[in-house]
Amino acid sequence: MARKKIIEIVLDTETTGLDYTKEKMVEFAAVRLENGKIKDQFQTLINPQQHIRKSSIAIHGITQEMVEDAPTEEEAMPKILEFMGDYPMVAHNAIFDYSFINEAAKRVTGQGISNERIDTQQMFKEIYPDLEAHGLNALTDKFKVELKDHHRAMGDTMGLALAYPKLKKLYLQRHDWANKELENVEYLFERFLRIQNTVTTLQSELQDLKSVFKLYFDLGGKPLTSEEGDLLIYNSKQTFGYDFETIKPVLEEIGALSKAARLNTGFIDRLANGHSIDDEKREILKNARTELTETRNVQIVKNNKSN
Repeated sequence: MARKKIIEIVLDTETTGLDYTKEKMVEFAAVRLENGKIKDQFQTLINPQQHIRKSSIAIHGITQEMVEDAPTEEEAMPKILEFMGDYPMVAHNAIFDYSFINEAAKRVTGQGISNERIDTQQMFKEIYPDLEAHGLNALTDKFKVELKDHHRAMGDTMGLALAYPKLKKLYLQRHDWANKELENVEYLFERFLRIQNTVTTLQSELQDLKSVFKLYFDLGGKPLTSEEGDLLIYNSKQTFGYDFETIKPVLEEIGALSKAARLNTGFIDRLANGHSIDDEKREILKNARTELTETRNVQIVKNNKSN
């Protein structure tokens, strides 16, 4: 019996900026996978006919001069859409690329795309939740794939196309295991809660033990060495609070403001999407966006009903 042909389009885009409602693509690259093997590829620069932000050029290196003679969006999109067809699109943080392609398709054809969206970043997080980073670099490093010409569309696309089949194999195995466990989901929920309670109890126990160790050192105790050679020591570190308005000019002068001040992105999102500030300020906030991500989480709502 002939093996079913599975076709997927692995792709990446580079853009003038990050807001897909205002910015445009400057480069598109894609490869056609057939059962995990690269069979065809397509790449094009695109003249966005608008300004490319310096912050974007700093990432992908595509300048106005480089796209001056490139096809316009109207000329490039029919070829892009033909290559994509109606096959699933595979991308790292897929919502970003999908949003730009979808907006361009609507501008040129009057109709958005309906391709299935496969997000390898979300898959990677589910398979390796313990990793510190889940970017494309981390993915290719994990599967020992060389990532050439990073932050150019074809370089990133090719790296992802080589790593994706390996990631997909693990993801499908995990998905198959999860499907087999669905009939036990009520029991698994109870089991999850038991484990969660155990973890909480163990964390409390660890804190109790640490409080004994702290008292031991406060009373002049010496470092302890375990049978395996692990060392227990006591460190003391003092930290200070600072008046932000006072130190802000100094931080700006030495170029350290962005490193010292961490944005409350949730608060900024509410400002940008709300009506508590005027339109001009909201536009400034929206134009300062540096990434678009999508997060999906399972949440437990505790029953606070007393017995």
